[in-house]
Amino acid sequence: MTEDLTPAEAYAAARARNAERRTALAPFRELYDFDLDPFQIEACQALEAGKGVLVAAPTGSGKTIVGEFAVHLALTQGRKCFYTTPIKALSNQKYADLVKRYGPDKVGLLTGDNSVNGDAPIVVMTTEVLRNMLYAGSQALSGLGYVVMDEVHYLSDRFRGAVWEEVIIHLPESVTLVSLSATVSNAEEFGDWLDTVRGDTEVIVSESRPVPLWQHVLAGRRMYDLFEEETDHGGRGASRREVNPDLLRLARTENTRTYNPRDRRRGKMVREADRERERRQRSRIWTPGRPEVIERLDAEGLLPAITFIFSRAGCEAAVQQCLYAGLRLNDDEGRQRVREIVEARTAAIPGEDLHVLGYYEWLEALERGIAAHHAGMLPTFKEVVEELFVRGLVKAVFATETLALGINMPARSVILEKLVKWNGEQHADITPGEYTQLTGRAGRRGIDVEGHAVVLWQRGLDPDHLAGLAGTRTYPLRSSFKPSYNMAVNLVDQFGRHRSRELLETSFAQFQADRSVVGISRQVQRNEEGLQGYREGMTCHLGDFEEYARLRRDLKDRETELARQGAAQRRAQAAGSLEKLKPGDVIHVPTGKFAGLALVLDPGIPAGRTNGHRGFEHHDGPRPLVLTAERQVKRLASIDFPVPVEALERMRIPKSFNPRSPQSRRDLASALRSKAGHINPERHHRQRSAAADDREIARLRTALRAHPCHGCDEREDHARWAERYHRLQRDTQQLERRIEGRTNTIARTFDRIVALLTELDYLRGDEVTENGKRLARLYGELDLLASECLRDGVWEGLSPAELAACVSALVFEARQADDAVAPKLPTGNAKAALGEMVRIWGRLDALEEEFKINQAEGVGQREPDLGFAWAAYQWASDKSLDEVLREAEMPAGDFVRWCKQVIDVLGQIAAAAPKENSTVAKNARKAVDALLRGVVAYSSVG
Repeated sequence: MTEDLTPAEAYAAARARNAERRTALAPFRELYDFDLDPFQIEACQALEAGKGVLVAAPTGSGKTIVGEFAVHLALTQGRKCFYTTPIKALSNQKYADLVKRYGPDKVGLLTGDNSVNGDAPIVVMTTEVLRNMLYAGSQALSGLGYVVMDEVHYLSDRFRGAVWEEVIIHLPESVTLVSLSATVSNAEEFGDWLDTVRGDTEVIVSESRPVPLWQHVLAGRRMYDLFEEETDHGGRGASRREVNPDLLRLARTENTRTYNPRDRRRGKMVREADRERERRQRSRIWTPGRPEVIERLDAEGLLPAITFIFSRAGCEAAVQQCLYAGLRLNDDEGRQRVREIVEARTAAIPGEDLHVLGYYEWLEALERGIAAHHAGMLPTFKEVVEELFVRGLVKAVFATETLALGINMPARSVILEKLVKWNGEQHADITPGEYTQLTGRAGRRGIDVEGHAVVLWQRGLDPDHLAGLAGTRTYPLRSSFKPSYNMAVNLVDQFGRHRSRELLETSFAQFQADRSVVGISRQVQRNEEGLQGYREGMTCHLGDFEEYARLRRDLKDRETELARQGAAQRRAQAAGSLEKLKPGDVIHVPTGKFAGLALVLDPGIPAGRTNGHRGFEHHDGPRPLVLTAERQVKRLASIDFPVPVEALERMRIPKSFNPRSPQSRRDLASALRSKAGHINPERHHRQRSAAADDREIARLRTALRAHPCHGCDEREDHARWAERYHRLQRDTQQLERRIEGRTNTIARTFDRIVALLTELDYLRGDEVTENGKRLARLYGELDLLASECLRDGVWEGLSPAELAACVSALVFEARQADDAVAPKLPTGNAKAALGEMVRIWGRLDALEEEFKINQAEGVGQREPDLGFAWAAYQWASDKSLDEVLREAEMPAGDFVRWCKQVIDVLGQIAAAAPKENSTVAKNARKAVDALLRGVVAYSSVG
């Protein structure tokens, strides 16, 4: 209170208020009907002082206000501000917000799909657009004063993260950078790097949530608090939070063995009363169904809620379950408003397409206040769900985790069905960072007093593990930066090879690698001290025990090598036997998941063995496609054949056989069992071991027995010390190699890429050739393959639809590999061009191997995927949406997303293709027009 201040303090406060009124921050604060938080004020003051800022704060804490202040400063100073986001949906959302505040004349939008008022002083764009502008030296960069990088923690993203670092490194020094990040545990390290490459950067970290978060577990009819006492309400306060003892008791009860009459306790049968108590306790524990959970939250006033289900099919199934349960969360007025909004937003979609897209079922769910949200949905449908949710007309959303990545769609409650998700390779526990990101959606600032995170009870749930997830608020930011072919030619063109190498050395990836070397060096020093102690322990009075230990190791290594050679020889024999198989051969699969009788449908011989190129090649040898006696069609691998295999019988495969048809499989499998079910395969006899006749092994054994140390009474004690010495020495050498490997790693990869590009005549020293200038305009994972196809004229003479089919192979990646059936392809020129593309990829793949460019490290060209070629060809040929989606067996959202990516690359090809004596540029533009229709063309802005 003012009356409590001394005269000196009151005077100082008055001066501070007057000083603030003269800043740009004062009028900016008046734009909001709430006071700014201390971290927001601190960041804004640093910006106004001319510093760059890194703001790391929890989801929903309002860190975007700092980005909006950079926009305000740019307009005040008559300069430009670029506001970058990782995804188009976020760009569209931020564009709409800024237009509402500053008007459409002052705000522009640039994404892969839209270009609106690109010369405006404020432009919202995806990060890739800014990267491309920097490499192209765009005039739009003139007068640029501020760049806001929203969700900058995306630079950890394995596939796209490098773009963020490229932008940060290449932005002109005069540009002030505003980096907004989720709470990461190494914000200071990231800030130090920004300080190094961008100059004075203030790091502001806020770990408190603006809306308190309560953690719960829902088991049966009861909602348990996860923590007994939550004085910091989900923040990182100093108070210690204990796991609710009732929840721990529940977990113990659930995880104890069920009653077995043979169990005995202290020699007596378990008492009937104990069994009855256990039965009553168990009857209170179950995982509530989805409609039951929503009804429970509705009754307790905890809606709107987002339920995260790590499966698209699961999200759709959840909506259906709620509909079947008769759940209605909207009254008649709400239903009417929903219908009006939906009909207005979907008015441009033709009626026949609405039917294909499941519009009427989707609308029924929306009217009841229920919706799904996932990447397989049409973008327009997703945007409608987001709008209705924010307006409070959709109260229960079932979503995949992609919703948690930046979309401004907060809820009162967040529900997690499981703490395990598929990560692309296996089912794995979600990380503390993922848990924080998901539950961060709970609690709407200015609306909710508190947010709620609810985990559904599952058998085996460990409350302590859950408490660990909930209590660990941060995760580390790790660079995923790797040089690419496009990056290399652009850098050399702008800076020359030497300066480019120096620039790459300033990346966050190298910064982290260099820091990690310090700890490794200390470990090497400790190991060297340990080696000295082990050397003393293995000293023998009879002779040189180190020499004796080396003989023992050489003997062991030789025996291991011979065993390996024997295994390789057996594998080669097995592969040779597989190459002799023909369609219709009946074989016996000796081992593996599909062991037993099988009919060869396709021998799966690598294409390189027959036509001299590497297209479609299986690098691990033949992979026969077989029908098992259990009616399964599977592509087997060499691991299923440790011994040679022979045809037991021959069968005719009907021409009408369809591996996708259960009836076809059943009939042919029945014929297989009838034909060969009685045959017993011959057992394979193992050959004599090569070690028995090896002269080197005989020599080493003789030398070992003749060595003085062989007769030592303490020989085995010395040998143990020698083995420890050898292991520690090997570990130390590995650490030394790691130190060597981590120093200048990015630059060394760049050198290998430059060497390959020089070999292909894209670079000549510091000069970028015409071929290189073409590559500089091609951005994407398969940039070099696209450039080689243009150089070799692979796409000349193709129709627009055929060109769309070929370009789809550069962008598409199937969610799950389907080895059972080859993808359907357009016939004629398109099929020949696709085959040629695969052959060129084989040549590039061999070159990358020669130049030690490793795809496993995220560098290099993956094999083109032909799985979308037929769908792209059909759509560009003006086929109906119903026909295309039915044949593609793909959700509408995926189809639209892949089409837009094909359109993006077609645009690049139109710009990069030769202008004279070539049809590619003209047909690429025609292909864009052919694809950009119907559901693909619906604008996501305006």
